[in-house]
Amino acid sequence: MRILVLGFTGYLGGHVVEHLRALPGARVFGGGRSPDAELDIDLATARTDGLAKTLASAAPDAVINCAGSTDGDAVTLAEVNSRGPAVLCAALREAAPSARLVHLGSAAEYGPGTPDTRVTEASATRPVTPYGATKLAGTVTVTTSGLDAAVLRVGNPVGPGAPPTGLPGRIAGLLRAAGPDPDAVIRLGDLSAYRDFVDVRNVARAAVLAATSPGPLPHVLNIGGGRAVPVRELVRTLARTAGFRGRIEEDGGGSARSGAVSWQCSDIAAAGDSLDWRPSYALEESLAALWAATSVRPEGGRAP
Repeated sequence: MRILVLGFTGYLGGHVVEHLRALPGARVFGGGRSPDAELDIDLATARTDGLAKTLASAAPDAVINCAGSTDGDAVTLAEVNSRGPAVLCAALREAAPSARLVHLGSAAEYGPGTPDTRVTEASATRPVTPYGATKLAGTVTVTTSGLDAAVLRVGNPVGPGAPPTGLPGRIAGLLRAAGPDPDAVIRLGDLSAYRDFVDVRNVARAAVLAATSPGPLPHVLNIGGGRAVPVRELVRTLARTAGFRGRIEEDGGGSARSGAVSWQCSDIAAAGDSLDWRPSYALEESLAALWAATSVRPEGGRAP
């Protein structure tokens, strides 16, 4: 089976590739802007005709689109999260219309949640940030493309390799910098929100299952941990894992991307029914793996 992974050097894409390469009979292609990419593909700027030629040369049986942006201004977010899926779908219709497309969406597409309520795939989508809105536009493009396509609406990924642009990776970096100093102080924004954290390795497994599933899939599937966790709990658990001896202070500020959403939790039953998928890592395991990856310093350097 020939599988193309777009955004293969990113946080999610890297784990997807790792899982795919353990799959018997899989021929994995990496697509992106990296010099290591087998296929030079930039969805933010690609034209349909040129991308179609590239896709035809690869002749993929499945495409997993992990390319996306969580940061930047509205134009940057739209180029990657909205335009990207649109040009990809157009090129696939021309060059590989029978290929399975798995697109990684975001739970941010749902917008504010209701406390103690899990959102299903049929729930209303009311994004309140440019990020959520541009991800939703990409989802709509994929689900109405006429292709054999599924969108995985991913919760908050956590685990080894978490980037500093997200909360878990940023906290790990701050804890690493603080070290064992009992007088260290880490100042953070408001940690009262609830989030649905899911191990990045579980996300990768879901993407591989979706790409290789023989039958048709629902257009949208939630991929999350299935429970709402206080962000404060995540921070404190990671601090204990790191052996942090200092003090954590909240100043009441917060991320512009997540501040308007105080509760987030996905119903993941449909993924269990369609993919026989369920999260297999507890949050404590995910944070331990994140910290271990952060702490490793090969040959005196920082972990990649």
